[in-house]
Amino acid sequence: QVQLVEAGGGLVQAGGSLRLSCAASGRTFSSQTMGWFRQAPGKERELVAAHTWTGITYYADSVKGRFTSSRDHAKNTVYLRMNSLKPEDTAVYYCAADETAPRRCFSQPVLNECEYWGQGTQVTVSS
Repeated sequence: QVQLVEAGGGLVQAGGSLRLSCAASGRTFSSQTMGWFRQAPGKERELVAAHTWTGITYYADSVKGRFTSSRDHAKNTVYLRMNSLKPEDTAVYYCAADETAPRRCFSQPVLNECEYWGQGTQVTVSS
């Protein structure tokens, strides 16, 4: 079994930055795609970023140029650096990982078919 544990959420003013981390434990993660989703109150979950084990990254249009994903294979951890945060970035951010069907996991619209999910971390951006 695999566990994903997010950290790094919090309250920040508009224009500020946060870095989320997602640490995986349980077994080797180097061949899995890992990424981030977010869900704001009253809204559908949306894909934010995905990062393949070979280093290919995907970003939603709403975060391109502001968010950056990175991975540390030695630590089985994926990071999401969020700069120039806006109030509309306020949401619970979820880490996810998938090895067998990453295209169905990291899809938009979201199918909620990822193999593994983290518990979520709250990001609140004040105006």
